Amino acid sequence: MKQTLKKDERLCSVKVIEGLFDRKNSANEGVFSYPMRVVFQPQIYSETNSAIANLKVTQVLFSVPKRQFKHAVDRNLIRRRMKEAYRLHKQLLIGNYSIAFIYIGKGIEDYKVIEKGMKSALKKVFSTK
Repeated sequence: MKQTLKKDERLCSVKVIEGLFDRKNSANEGVFSYPMRVVFQPQIYSETNSAIANLKVTQVLFSVPKRQFKHAVDRNLIRRRMKEAYRLHKQLLIGNYSIAFIYIGKGIEDYKVIEKGMKSALKKVFSTK
């Protein structure tokens, strides 16, 4: 598996994102692995939603709260670190998921801490399957 993060691997669909954060949907699962919370659900392919049906890859979304980190520079730094950690360890996932990584740390963590949390989160996502 190539260690890249291409455009088709990014979660952009508003419908899928709304479904991912819908509290009524029991298919959504969550995992906590400091410094991030992971919300995920297996991707369901249907004939009506052809945009998702053609991709068949795990799609991810990275979120850093503006309330916690006022400066865009800080949010971008954390988001870049999360993306890099995911890119290097995405081979731990087996199957196709829609995943949202939400940063919950109170401060800017080092890359090693984020990487450790990412590895742990990806292992937990696979183990709850």
